[in-house]
Amino acid sequence: MRSRVVLASSVVAVVGVAGFAVNAAQAGQEAASGGKQVATRVTVVEHAVSDTVVDLGPEGDSAGDLLAFANPIYDKADAKKVGRDQGSCVRTVVGKAWQCSWTTWLGNGSLVVEGPFYDAKDSVLAITGGTGAYSRARGVMHLHTRNAAGTLITFRFDVQN
Repeated sequence: MRSRVVLASSVVAVVGVAGFAVNAAQAGQEAASGGKQVATRVTVVEHAVSDTVVDLGPEGDSAGDLLAFANPIYDKADAKKVGRDQGSCVRTVVGKAWQCSWTTWLGNGSLVVEGPFYDAKDSVLAITGGTGAYSRARGVMHLHTRNAAGTLITFRFDVQN
């Protein structure tokens, strides 16, 4: 009986030390990354070839207009198609901003984002979820328009799992 108690105590001590070591390592990672979990970075390029604006308010650019799209997604080098996206935006500030929600499908899952899309500056959107490898995804997506026509857009997902 005494040997079982000693064995059980030893197991509890080892598990406790291992748990402490894991927590300390996680705390070290969080401290090194500014208090956040280490992110997975995914960078892709959208080819905005299907964007369609539906004029729902007064004629021309007006609050309430709808932008719908379903576009191909390419790798970071813009050389190979790696997925697709689809979503919609509502015009909120004429000539300046849209409020958007869309899904980007990649080979190992999808990422869902929501937030502003600015006409003339970079945007940061919230990652609100995903599927597959990104099923617990949270974080942010940085959006940068790469050309004057607005047809090449870099998405940089900083995913917290």
